[in-house]
Amino acid sequence: MTSTLKGITLKGSAEIVAEFFSFGINSILYQRGIYPPETFTRVTQYDLSLMLTTDANLKTYLASVVAQLKEWLCECTVQKLVLVITCLETNEVLERWQFDIECDKSAKENCAPREKPIKAIQEEIRSVIRQITATVTFLPLLETACAFDLLVYTDKDLEVPDKWEESGPQIINQSEEVRLRSFTTSIHKVNSMVAYKKSDSF
Repeated sequence: MTSTLKGITLKGSAEIVAEFFSFGINSILYQRGIYPPETFTRVTQYDLSLMLTTDANLKTYLASVVAQLKEWLCECTVQKLVLVITCLETNEVLERWQFDIECDKSAKENCAPREKPIKAIQEEIRSVIRQITATVTFLPLLETACAFDLLVYTDKDLEVPDKWEESGPQIINQSEEVRLRSFTTSIHKVNSMVAYKKSDSF
């Protein structure tokens, strides 16, 4: 309730968006079977039953990515996050989950909290997560062993941490695209879409 009364600050907005990415990435990895189902545990978030990884290495990796993402969200220097699913054997890109991030940079100068109830934001996030879960009904079955990678697009002049490396866009040839819902904190807006390889072009 306090966050509703105080409104949304840049830091609070960054935390909300980073938390969404943490749950969203976990949901995709679970739904698409990138890790065995037994390596996930059920939790309740956004009034939904969601799956979180229990794999120690994956937890550490995702925590470090989300922490860095939160920093860039606070600085309004991140433009998009992309989760790429590739065939382990051929390295071919099979799916590309893209989250475009728009940031109202005036929030850096103007510290006055934005008047958007946290409940309204969570309802929008809930709709996005539900859509991620529902994508299994139309996405082609991933019949090969797959790996995933996370790409983060930032402002060009941003200094990249040592552990991060430059990467190509990892585009899919002959892809279908489906736009998912968006949500906004009134400071950050996240637009979602998934591109996937047509099943007849495998």
